[in-house]
Amino acid sequence: MSGSTAYAVRLGARRGWTEFLLSLRSAQDQGFYLFMGVATLVYLWFNRDSEVEGTTLLYPSVALPSILAALVAFGVVIGPAFALAMEREDGTLLRHKALPHGMEGYVTGQVVFHSLGLLPTLLVILVPSALLFEDVMPSGVGGWLTVAWVLALGLLATLPLGIILGSVVPGTQKVGTWGMLPVVVVTVISGIFFPVQALWGWVQAVAQVFPTYWIGLGMRSAFLPDAAAAVELGGSWRTGTVVLVLAAWAVAGLLVTPVVLRRMARRQSGSQVAAARDAALQWVH
Repeated sequence: MSGSTAYAVRLGARRGWTEFLLSLRSAQDQGFYLFMGVATLVYLWFNRDSEVEGTTLLYPSVALPSILAALVAFGVVIGPAFALAMEREDGTLLRHKALPHGMEGYVTGQVVFHSLGLLPTLLVILVPSALLFEDVMPSGVGGWLTVAWVLALGLLATLPLGIILGSVVPGTQKVGTWGMLPVVVVTVISGIFFPVQALWGWVQAVAQVFPTYWIGLGMRSAFLPDAAAAVELGGSWRTGTVVLVLAAWAVAGLLVTPVVLRRMARRQSGSQVAAARDAALQWVH
């Protein structure tokens, strides 16, 4: 990495950290963190003594891996996509394009901000869950370490996808409509909400191409006992494969995303930004 690129990355990381601190001071963001966490805990509390049919596992131990994987699948894809589409319309991307290695810095800032932005919700969910629910983490400290590295790799693997999605949608209004469709489809077939084994063989193969499946598998390996691996594809947790697939997606995303953004920014001009801003204002009114 050249000196100018490293400097741009440091500036991007600083920007992401600053935006995260501002988010922590925002009453709206604080309310979102608390709402998501409390709603999840209430749901788990009312099902705390329920056993999953056909097993002796309590419901919170089975539900938590899916909840965490869903937060990563939706939050760190749709969030960056919406942010990029908005900053494309307000001219932020054009300003970054004018700076040396500005796109690398922009991607770094987005990765830092949205990664840190997920932490408050995770803490509000995980800390009380460890205290309230019995046997939520049967493997102890090793399980919590697994949660940490799966989250870290999962964030790096999926955040660039959100940035790329935001670069191809026509505007912010489209992120919540057809922009979300591929995210929903991939999540549905990835075993987050129901076992992937219930799907056709070719759908199982497609699901394993995307990082969402491997995030869910890694989370289940943390929260569930080793015996539960027998019902997974391949009959094991495939921890090594989880690491390799998520790392491959992370490296590919961090290399490809600046290129995609530069190409998108080259097609933009000040007049297009102004037109997009006017269209957004008309949509609001």
